[in-house]
Amino acid sequence: MKIERLTIKTKKLKEQLRFYKDRLGFELISYHEKSFLLKAGYSELCLEYDEHFTPYHLAFHIPDETEEEAVKWIENERPVLKDNGEKIIDFSNWKAKSVYFYDEDHNIVELISRRDFQKSKSALFSADSIIGIAEIGLSVTEVEPVFRKLRSDCLLRQYDGDLENFCAIGDEEGLLICVNQHHKKWFPTSDKAKPASINLDFQHRGEHFNLIYDKTSIQLSEK
Repeated sequence: MKIERLTIKTKKLKEQLRFYKDRLGFELISYHEKSFLLKAGYSELCLEYDEHFTPYHLAFHIPDETEEEAVKWIENERPVLKDNGEKIIDFSNWKAKSVYFYDEDHNIVELISRRDFQKSKSALFSADSIIGIAEIGLSVTEVEPVFRKLRSDCLLRQYDGDLENFCAIGDEEGLLICVNQHHKKWFPTSDKAKPASINLDFQHRGEHFNLIYDKTSIQLSEK
């Protein structure tokens, strides 16, 4: 599943713009009064103002074995979120390592380095090192119906987890991290997994899809 564009909400539009564009160095594609669009490798990330915003979990792909450089890059701006005192989290079963931090909206942002996904082209780490959007969290009341719909409508598979509390849906290229909002919290913090609306354009098996989640139900259509 290749994530082409992800639209999320923000309550701090100007602060988020300064953080991603000016402090981290993401390329700005467009800016409007209540939204802006960033380039994130092969993906695009759109943030739209919403006073009823709730925080997200999202992840970006970074090149293989660049997690230590990513830590230094983030720590120039803010602390890295730790798990058991560790700044770099090893997901051996996914053949990946991750670094986490909060952005201005208190979203949990992850930089995930998958083994052999893509080698680094530069010794320097920057926003240009971002390969694409890797994951978006989906907080729901029931996991299994969401998975069944995604499998039926666009043939996405269960990558990891179960159908009760946590299910990673998709593949190494892109994942929907689907969690039961009553039983799970966002890793690596104890932040409650509150439902947050998303608009997602993705490609899978040569087909293009649009997924809209309005905090209660999913609408899925072929583009």
